[in-house]
Amino acid sequence: MTDSSPEELAAANPAAQDEKTVVPLKIEDWLTVIVMALLALITFANVLVRYFTSQSFAWTEEISVFLMIVLALVAGSAAVARNRNIRIEYFAENGSPARQRALARFGALMVFVLFVLMAILSSRMVYDDIRYGETSPGIGVPAWWYSIWLPIMSVAIAGRALGLYIRRGRRA
Repeated sequence: MTDSSPEELAAANPAAQDEKTVVPLKIEDWLTVIVMALLALITFANVLVRYFTSQSFAWTEEISVFLMIVLALVAGSAAVARNRNIRIEYFAENGSPARQRALARFGALMVFVLFVLMAILSSRMVYDDIRYGETSPGIGVPAWWYSIWLPIMSVAIAGRALGLYIRRGRRA
């Protein structure tokens, strides 16, 4: 078994290489690492407390659910930016290059439209959380502390989809 550098592995498998983007893809990569580390630490702390005291931190479930939702949105952003989102490969990979490019652009455009709509609608939800003073059920913090991240991440995913749409249009 030989040790290969990341550059050698990327050269051997061009499909695994990330495209050049205006906003670095490392942002999603590092956010994923940070969120996973927080999830592991919170869960480990709760296990230790349960083991030694037969009690549980009440806030860990609420924070863990929130972090898992953030993780899913960050992963969605990375998938869109890397063009690894769900599609039917039979249609996406077959046909002429012009057809493949048109389908890739159409898919990116539809993802963009979906997440712009999600950003708009979830912004209204955040506004309602603030206006009515909603609090979280577990620890009683303002609900908008959690819900504000859906429109923010939806805008990020929409931006990544728009970038993919533009990059697919530039390809010959």
